[in-house]
Amino acid sequence: MTVTKMSWRPQYRSSKFRNVYGKVASREKCYDCIPITKNVHDNHFCAVNAKFLAIVTESAGGGSFLVIPIHQTGRIEPNHPKVCGHQGTVLDIKWNPFIENVIASCSEDTSVRVWEIPDGGLKRNMTEAVLELYGHSRRVGLIEWHPTANNILFSAGYDYKILIWNLAIGEAVKMIDCHTDVILCISFNTDGSLLATTCKDKKLRVLEPRSGKVLQEASCKNHKVMRVVFLGDMNRLLTTGFSRWNTRQIALWDQEDLSVPLIDDEVDGLSGLLFPFYDMDTHMLYLAGKGDGNIRYYEITTEKPFLTYLMEFRSPAPQKGLGAMPKHGLDVSQCEIFRFYKLITLKNQIEPISMIVPRRSETYQEDIYPMTQGMEPAMTADEWLSGINRGPVLMSLKEGYQKECKATFKAPVRDKKSLVVNGIDLLENVPPRTENELLRMFFRQQDEIRRLKEQLAQRDLLIRQLELELRNLRNNPKDS
Repeated sequence: MTVTKMSWRPQYRSSKFRNVYGKVASREKCYDCIPITKNVHDNHFCAVNAKFLAIVTESAGGGSFLVIPIHQTGRIEPNHPKVCGHQGTVLDIKWNPFIENVIASCSEDTSVRVWEIPDGGLKRNMTEAVLELYGHSRRVGLIEWHPTANNILFSAGYDYKILIWNLAIGEAVKMIDCHTDVILCISFNTDGSLLATTCKDKKLRVLEPRSGKVLQEASCKNHKVMRVVFLGDMNRLLTTGFSRWNTRQIALWDQEDLSVPLIDDEVDGLSGLLFPFYDMDTHMLYLAGKGDGNIRYYEITTEKPFLTYLMEFRSPAPQKGLGAMPKHGLDVSQCEIFRFYKLITLKNQIEPISMIVPRRSETYQEDIYPMTQGMEPAMTADEWLSGINRGPVLMSLKEGYQKECKATFKAPVRDKKSLVVNGIDLLENVPPRTENELLRMFFRQQDEIRRLKEQLAQRDLLIRQLELELRNLRNNPKDS
C-alpha cells in the first residue's frame, strides 16, 4: 500500500461545513482569575459538561482542581472552594458521561479518585472522595470513562499498566500490561469494544480491552505518535505526532491494517503537541496545538482524499489545554456544533470558543444535528465485563436537552492495600525507572547523604568536646 501525501491547496467541494467559523465568547462570559496549573504534563487540565467546568489549579502542596457551575462566569474569587484531596499534583480529570455530578481524577500520588459534586457547586473545600482507588505503583497520568458501560473507568500509569476499574465494587477487575514504556494516550471506538493506545516506545496499538489482546500494532519509525483518536464508525484512526525532523505530523490509519498509514503528512514546524478532537456527528476533525493560538478544522470522508481542510480559527493568545463541551450542552438555536474551553495561562482565563455553522433560518437544522450520544448508559459494568458490546443510546437535540440527572453515585470504600489484580501483585512487577525519576532519586539521595554527613560532623564535634572535658578532669582532679 502506498502512502497518500496530502495537498494543502484549497479543495473546492460541496460541504455544509465549509463556512464554519469560531466565535469567542464576550469578556463577561469568560472565567477570569483562575490559577491554572503550571504543570508541563501533556494533558488538557480541563473537563467540562453541561453543568460544571473543572480546571486543575496551581497549589503549594498536594493537588487540587476547581469546579465551577457552567453559568457562573466572570471573576472567580481567590478563595473559591476546591477539590483538594490528592497528596500529589493532579494530572488528569474527566467527568462521568452518564452522571454529570461525578468526576474522576488521577495524580502523582498513584491514586485515582472519584468525587461527587453537589448541585450548585462547592460551598467549601472537598477533601473526601466518594471512592479512592489504589493499584498503580507509579503516578497515574491518564483516565478515561468507558463510552457506553456504566461504572467502568480506565487508568494508565507510569508503571506501564492500564487498569480497568469496576466502580460498583470499587476494585480493579482487569489489567493490560502489553506496553513497554509510558502510555501517552488512550481512545475508545464508538461502542467501547476496541481501545487504541500510543506509547513512548513509538508504537500504535489497537487492543481488545477486556482480554488485553493486541489486535493490531504499528511501529512508527517515521512518525512518532503522541495522540490517537478513533474516527467514529469509519474504521479509521487518526494520530498526531512528530516526524524524524521534529515537524508536526498527522496520519490516518485503517484500524484493521496498521502496516502503513493511509495519509501521512506534515502540518508545520512548531514544537507543541497537537491535540485532536473528533465530532462523529459532523465528521469534523479539530487540531489544536499546545502553545498555539489557532485551531485547524477538517472534514473526514471515507473516500480519497479522506481529509479535507476547511478553515482555521486564529487567536493571539496561546492555549495550554482545551475542554470540549458534550453535544447536549450546545446551543442549537445558534447552530453551534462544537464548543471549546480554552485555558490561557497568560491571562489566568478560560475562554469559550463556539464553532458555528452560519445559517439564516432560525428553525432547528436537522442536517447538522443528527441523533447523537445521550446520557443514558447502554449497559451495566457486569454486562460489559461478560463480553457484551452495545452502541451508545442516542438522543435528539431538537427540543433542547434539559433532562436532569437523578442518578447518584455510591461505591464501597476499599482497602488501600488491595493491589492484587488477576492474581498478580502490581507492586512486585515494577518496571525500570524513567530518566526523570532516576534524576529525582539521585538528588534525594545526595540530600540525604549531605544531611547524614552534617549529623556525623556534629557527633564528632560532640565526642571531641567530651574527650577534652574528660582529659581536663583527669589532669585536675581537685578542681572536680
